[in-house]
Amino acid sequence: MKKSIIFICAVFFSAALFAQNSVSAGNAELPVKRIALFSSGVGYFEHSGTVSGSAELTLTFEASMVNDALKSLVVGDPGQGASPSVSYPSEDTLIRTLQSLGIDLSRNPGTAEIFASQRGAEIEVSAPNPISGRILGVERRASARSAFGDIVQDAFLSLSTNEGIRIIALNDIASFSFKDPALNADLKRALDLIAANRTTRNRSLLVRLPGSGNRTVSLSYVIAVPVWKVSYRLDLGQQRPVFQGWAIIDNNSDTDWNNVELSLVSGRPVSFIQELYPPYYFSRPTLPLAIAGSAQAETYAGGYDRQEEALVMRERALMNDSAVMYEMYEMDTMAKAAAPAAQSAGRSTGTTGNLSSVQAAATGSVAGDQFAFTVKNPVTLNRRQSAMIPLVNGSMRAVKTLVLTGNKALNSSIHPDLSAELTNTAGMKLPAGPITVFDGGSYAGDALIEFFGENDKRFIKYGEDLSVIGTAALDSGTRIVSTVTISGGVMMINRRQIYERTYTVKNTASESKRLIIEHPVTNNSTLIEPANYLEKTDSLYRFEQTLRANGELSFKVKEEVPVAERIVLSAQRTDSLLAYSTNQEIPNNVRTALARAVELKRKNEAAVQTQNELAARRTRLVTEQDRIRQNLNAVGTGSDLGKEYMRRMTDLDNEIEGLNKEQEKAVELVRSTQKEFDDYIAGLRL
Repeated sequence: MKKSIIFICAVFFSAALFAQNSVSAGNAELPVKRIALFSSGVGYFEHSGTVSGSAELTLTFEASMVNDALKSLVVGDPGQGASPSVSYPSEDTLIRTLQSLGIDLSRNPGTAEIFASQRGAEIEVSAPNPISGRILGVERRASARSAFGDIVQDAFLSLSTNEGIRIIALNDIASFSFKDPALNADLKRALDLIAANRTTRNRSLLVRLPGSGNRTVSLSYVIAVPVWKVSYRLDLGQQRPVFQGWAIIDNNSDTDWNNVELSLVSGRPVSFIQELYPPYYFSRPTLPLAIAGSAQAETYAGGYDRQEEALVMRERALMNDSAVMYEMYEMDTMAKAAAPAAQSAGRSTGTTGNLSSVQAAATGSVAGDQFAFTVKNPVTLNRRQSAMIPLVNGSMRAVKTLVLTGNKALNSSIHPDLSAELTNTAGMKLPAGPITVFDGGSYAGDALIEFFGENDKRFIKYGEDLSVIGTAALDSGTRIVSTVTISGGVMMINRRQIYERTYTVKNTASESKRLIIEHPVTNNSTLIEPANYLEKTDSLYRFEQTLRANGELSFKVKEEVPVAERIVLSAQRTDSLLAYSTNQEIPNNVRTALARAVELKRKNEAAVQTQNELAARRTRLVTEQDRIRQNLNAVGTGSDLGKEYMRRMTDLDNEIEGLNKEQEKAVELVRSTQKEFDDYIAGLRL
């Protein structure tokens, strides 16, 4: 027979805890048969049972959970006939009902608002004597100012009575009642609805299954649950270290779990809440009536290639199809996670120690990109109870070691960490969790481990070894020139910066120990010494050493960092060029070329110095000429002194003219020597 299924967006989400996990069908129930709890805080629940003929099933959730049910509910019914349907009271049913009554309490109105909404209604008030009349309206009048200077307004009720219009302050009204029995009935009904809604925390979905004959139906959904946790035990005192894991689950519902098939899924699916329960309304624009009138001027934009339009439409269709495929994939992943494992993961079990006496109660299997543990036997767990289930039990490859963290030991004495190097030989992926470590028949410490993949290796820390102390000293080393090149007037000096760190570790215990030194990786560095390491991460090297009994270990790590220096030769001073030309780290051919550059630079500097001296001498002559000219103006040209001044003025003119010619030659010499230097520098290719 054809199977009818309703898919209501089966996607993971998170929300409040579920209130009930039973489904009623008349006098029968559809109990929970399968549960898959995810480490991301959601759970998949499947109810199944037998119904006869057309049936109505009621799913009850907390009000906050209806969104979750609408997003993930799946109904399975193999019966013939019309398709199943789901109905439920809308969240705004109460508001709409209240708004439909004669007295609208949907917006929590006050007495003044109630009176204002009932204009024209007959009413009797006690203020303090009984007064009957019809409501004209409510107005507010300023009565005083508050301590903060705000104007205080009082409300007044206007009544049309047989004696005329009466104005009554609302503060004076002790009681009132409407003369219309229908209004009083609506008021009572509104109050009853509000009180019932406040005390009811559950909402129900009514699932109708039209069909005939006896048949098995199912309902399933994804709902938020407490995150299932895991804790491990590790016994390092056995010949083959024993590893044990326990899953901690919580039944926080109001229903017992009786003989359910339970799966625990480790993964991190996308999880979100979407408000599907409350109705949404779109605001629509108000358009003018379509009355004939004058036509409006209009222009039309240019079109584009129809083929391009077809491609755009096709891409949109493919995107829509992809969304549907993703939704189906999410459904398939959820179903696989809830299914029992086909076979055991084939992990080995230990035979020594107390931990090995507990048998694992779950088998592991891959569920899409996640990993599912399916409990072998049906689980029974009473409501509001929690339980621990053996998840994994067997031997684990573990090597005890000490770990010295380089950054902590730098210029400081520390005790290395008591650690163990674990290799996941359990045959399954293990979720993150705490590990209680035992050694020598006693508690040794606690450790934490992140998600642990199959055959993955991981170090765990569970204490400090007080019998061992270590420290580290840093030496920035030296810079060694590796290459020097000159091109386009730029000299590039490539150096190797050597960083050296020495670790000193002292063991006062009478037994030797395995030591792992974690050395931080220097940015852009290359490891020089030692040549090999145990393993490397993005931020550190791990080196394995043996720490002798009552011995001391000295371990040196060298790293090389390339350092490039870019020097524009034309911008350098002579003493800087001279320093480079005499630096023995620089190759001989480069030093020879730089020595020639020094000569040319000095030649140019000498020309510049000559030019500056001539300019200074000319300035002094011009100043002297100005002084004589002022004296000549004072004594006149006819006196003997004036004639002497005239002679000296002529001599200065001749001398200045000679200096002008020398300056022209000096300027040309500066230009030519500068060009000679620049051309030489630009032409170097070394």
